[in-house]
Amino acid sequence: MTPEQTTVRAATHADVATILRFICELAAYEREPDAVEATEASLALALFGEHPAAEAVIAEAGGEAVGFALFFHNFSTWTGRRGLYLEDLYVTPDARGQGAGRVLLRHLAQLALDRGCGRFEWSVLDWNAPAIEFYRKIGAVAMEEWTIQRVTGDALLALAGRG
Repeated sequence: MTPEQTTVRAATHADVATILRFICELAAYEREPDAVEATEASLALALFGEHPAAEAVIAEAGGEAVGFALFFHNFSTWTGRRGLYLEDLYVTPDARGQGAGRVLLRHLAQLALDRGCGRFEWSVLDWNAPAIEFYRKIGAVAMEEWTIQRVTGDALLALAGRG
């Protein structure tokens, strides 16, 4: 497979099971195989419901889905424009190193520009050296002075005054 043989298309409702399978495979790769709470129903609602929370694209080679990217818009007060945030990018093990990841990222970069976004951002686990090396090759820059903060579960309930 070459990058020229990889196509990217918008995900459809028919892709929900494939997207969930890719999410589960990604979770296993990221050493969190039991962390996935998403279901086909919750993904269908989030991606294709009345008020979609995110979008997804599917990478295909030879008529077979070999990867996906799930993304949504955020907003930068500094640029005064929305940005495109890549939540997950996944390419199947057999398709890695053959251009599918680059094709997915190029597609999203083009989409960000077409939509007037000022930024295209994502996070990567600090131990994922192959991904970090790939991102450096395409021009991505680490935002090392920033750290992600997260509140979930009981802490989220407590912060909301409901715990």
